[in-house]
Amino acid sequence: MKAHIDTSELGQSRWYESLVRFAFGGTVTALAGVIAKRYGPDVGGLFLAFPAIFPAAATLIAKHEAKKEGRENSRNERATVAAGLDAIGAAFGAVGLVIFAVVMWQGLPRWILSMVLPGAVLAWAVTSILCWQLWEMLRTHARKQRSHGCA
Repeated sequence: MKAHIDTSELGQSRWYESLVRFAFGGTVTALAGVIAKRYGPDVGGLFLAFPAIFPAAATLIAKHEAKKEGRENSRNERATVAAGLDAIGAAFGAVGLVIFAVVMWQGLPRWILSMVLPGAVLAWAVTSILCWQLWEMLRTHARKQRSHGCA
């Protein structure tokens, strides 16, 4: 599987599903703000790292995949795999966010925000994509070994 953008399913979401994502993400962000106000921005920043949208997105992905197979009320492999792949992507994005945070943390004392932010965003994107490509390379290698009878 290659990383790509597929806009064909954008219209399949219901309005209330977007509302659930927005409400969950907004609530987590607001709680991080309250924590930051009470305990300082360094502690509040830890809570901003929480994957605010992922839990809602994983649930909705599994629901949509189950609906495609006509098995809405039962667990099925397609739904589990789709949610799992989304989780892997979220994990790789989180690794990229660590790199983003390090670039910002090290860069802001030395340079202005308008110089550091683009570099941090680029570092996040490159790291996340490289993580995905490495994972794909390892999966492909493992599949080839299995097909050749090497375990």
